[in-house]
Amino acid sequence: MDIAHLILLFLAIGVIAFLYSCVGHAGASGYIAVMTLFGLVTTTIRPTALVLNILVAIIASFQFWRAGHFSWKLFWPFALLSVPAAYFGGYLQLPAGILKITIGLVLLFSAARLFFRRGDPAVAPPPLPAALAVGSGIGFLSGLTGTGGGIFLTPLLLFSKWAKTKQASAVSALFILVNSIAGLAGFVSARQSIPALAVILSAAAIIGGAIGSHLGSRKFPVRTISILLATVLVIAGVKLIFTR
Repeated sequence: MDIAHLILLFLAIGVIAFLYSCVGHAGASGYIAVMTLFGLVTTTIRPTALVLNILVAIIASFQFWRAGHFSWKLFWPFALLSVPAAYFGGYLQLPAGILKITIGLVLLFSAARLFFRRGDPAVAPPPLPAALAVGSGIGFLSGLTGTGGGIFLTPLLLFSKWAKTKQASAVSALFILVNSIAGLAGFVSARQSIPALAVILSAAAIIGGAIGSHLGSRKFPVRTISILLATVLVIAGVKLIFTR
């Protein structure tokens, strides 16, 4: 990759990190889409996306926790089984074309609903068995697809009325972090290497993630977060459907 293309990729990663971190996400699906457009190979894309995801998720987790939106009681049931499931998903190297298309359509449907969502309704905690089951399933999908799972968890928390918007963002940020670490560990355990490109793009992800998570956790109103989240889901859904 020449310098001009590397600079464009660097800027694109920064913009994606900003957009995703505003809603407590880390950007893996966006990174994957952009790197695919730039013609990078899968063996480079997947680990690079996970490394960038971990960095942005650390920042977003801290920002949303510091702003008072994080709930440990809501987080741990979803995270408990998701970590080993994400490790297993990251270890596997499976063709998942049909699965990705199906998930992409679900994300586009979720985005459409979020565009018309107004305010935060009353919420209730999820049943423990449901949270454990959902967490393990999302963890496996996150490892398999090279994402942190937030694009699946956040809309589920909102539509099931298990969390308010910024609380869902805060829980998803840490959920993404632990699952991205597990997914990357599974990838490395399969004797795959982390490319040098991940180090180069880290600065862009850190800058974009720091600005976005600060604005999302402290400045943006709930309606803005919902619209940004819908935008993120559209990007993720289109990426899953049209990239291989």
